[in-house]
Amino acid sequence: MPVKRTLSLFGGLAGSILAPHVQAQDTHSARTGPAADYPMVIGEPFTIDRTVWTPRDQLNYDAVGVASVAQADTSGITAAHKTLPLPSYVEVTDLQSGHTILVRLEERGPMANSRLIELSRGAAQQLGISPGSDTPVRVRRVNPPEPERAALRQGGEAPRRMDTPQGLLEVLRKKLAGQSPLLPPPSTPPTPPKLSPGMMGQGGARPFATAFPAPAAQPKVATAPGLKPETSAKAPSSTASVKPAAPEPVAPSPAKAPVASAASGFVVQVGAFSVEPNARKLAQELGGFVEKPARLWLVRMGPFDNRAKAGAALETARKAGYNDARILHRD
Repeated sequence: MPVKRTLSLFGGLAGSILAPHVQAQDTHSARTGPAADYPMVIGEPFTIDRTVWTPRDQLNYDAVGVASVAQADTSGITAAHKTLPLPSYVEVTDLQSGHTILVRLEERGPMANSRLIELSRGAAQQLGISPGSDTPVRVRRVNPPEPERAALRQGGEAPRRMDTPQGLLEVLRKKLAGQSPLLPPPSTPPTPPKLSPGMMGQGGARPFATAFPAPAAQPKVATAPGLKPETSAKAPSSTASVKPAAPEPVAPSPAKAPVASAASGFVVQVGAFSVEPNARKLAQELGGFVEKPARLWLVRMGPFDNRAKAGAALETARKAGYNDARILHRD
């Protein structure tokens, strides 16, 4: 009997000692384990000014643009982004200093089409930029190890990455400077200076996000499609004879904008539409034309034989409210 009481007492004592440890371990795992980052939230499309943003789970997201710093005094290494899932993790590189840090995306924003990402005060401090400043950055989605995820979830910071080499920084700066305007279309990788027909579907021309500038109910898509022109109806030949009888109409109706033939020079891409009438209406208003290289109807102006003329057309498009219009070179 004394032996049984001793064993019972020992068992109860061991249980009382080990139970809190097991419970604390389970609580720690629930708070910092991988499940804390799931489920990720994609969210519904939303509008900033006349631009519709559609969040998506883009694993290979990589873009350059301008970062702002949040007004609120937050210490965590977090940021706001318009389209990537919440939460997710990105590496942010300052294109001036080359410093790179790991950041956890937790909010939607910034609520300005000209800004790519909004850093918390803590993230800005770790990156080495001042509140109130606009800094050119690269934002690249990554899949960091769990210890670094846990550190950011608990309000700490992950070790700063190796500084980006100057050679790569120069390439990224040129990509940023070569975009029109100085920022890329929303959440889109830098557009190369030249695009040739047939590039749609290749890795170099694949868009990284979907931003839809919309003048009306149907949004226009800020993307970087190829320049293969759509086949249009032939216009009557100037040398064709006219029969006395009423000729069969072969030209497009007056309500439709003309479809330009392939020509070398510069064009201004104003927007892209999934509905043809909306595209043609805008083309009529701006004196442009419509092409359909793939599934979208593209509204463009030109072609122009030099960049100066294209720049004037670009200003016309922007004054009409299409701030994501840009100049493309076609061979």
